[in-house]
Amino acid sequence: MQLLDEISRVTTTTWVTRRERAWIDGEFTPDAEGRAAVARAEADARAGRPIGSVVSYTGLAWTPYARAARERGALERHPMFTEIEPSGVRMPDGRLQPADVILWATGFRQALGHLDPLRLRGELGGIAMDGTAVAADRRVHLIGYGPSQSTGGANRAGRAAATAVSRLLTAA
Repeated sequence: MQLLDEISRVTTTTWVTRRERAWIDGEFTPDAEGRAAVARAEADARAGRPIGSVVSYTGLAWTPYARAARERGALERHPMFTEIEPSGVRMPDGRLQPADVILWATGFRQALGHLDPLRLRGELGGIAMDGTAVAADRRVHLIGYGPSQSTGGANRAGRAAATAVSRLLTAA
């Protein structure tokens, strides 16, 4: 959002997202949005469902820069294009949207493909978690996955994982 706001001040922009954004009114608060988002991510992790991005749990706040971008018309959301061509991108309706530059800002998404040989994913496609431990193999702890993907969550999760791993090593 910050980049879109800044860039839309000096040139024409087209905002493309994979899905509609969920906006929250008022201030983002650690209690209401923060803890609730962590709880939803934790529920998904415990159940073994795929974990979404941070924003998929929190929504986007109407910050001053988001409001400014909206006032300039920069927040008109378009669905993801289907193809990149030399002079722009092909939109789902077949229209060519001219583009000189594509800024691909992916947001926060975990990348766990390197763990596939451990076969930690369940039938729902996610990795079932119990706190920071992988339910299928409690020796594996994931910090920054599920409820610990925010900065505050990762700090708490780091302490919890260090304690759990210390117990595992002491018991061994």
